[in-house]
Amino acid sequence: MKWPVIAVRTFVGLIFVVFGLNMFLRFIDLPLPPEPAYTFIGLLISSKYLYAVKALEIIGGVMLLSGRLVPLGVTMLTPIGVNILFYEVYLLNQPGPGHVLVPLLAFLVYGYRSHFAPVFAVNAKIG
Repeated sequence: MKWPVIAVRTFVGLIFVVFGLNMFLRFIDLPLPPEPAYTFIGLLISSKYLYAVKALEIIGGVMLLSGRLVPLGVTMLTPIGVNILFYEVYLLNQPGPGHVLVPLLAFLVYGYRSHFAPVFAVNAKIG
């Protein structure tokens, strides 16, 4: 189980680092999305919100690539991956990278399940 987790961790980390850096360095030309997705992305960019999300993608991706603080990186990247999936489902109406990233992130949660076990406590105690 160790090597598949390392392979998935590296792949997911690389995807988030590359596409996070692309927001700042513009080395990959991405096609313009159709309406209403174009309007949505335009609002995220004009409000500078997307820059913060891309910075978190880079930070979380580096955590996954380095192998240090991986559970924290997975915790940061999973909501971003779910939002990418929702963007594809509700605005693009077609599959995309979110359909791959979310199951891979779920696999990483399973792979690091001993670190995530307290999150699933039914009767959590305070303190």
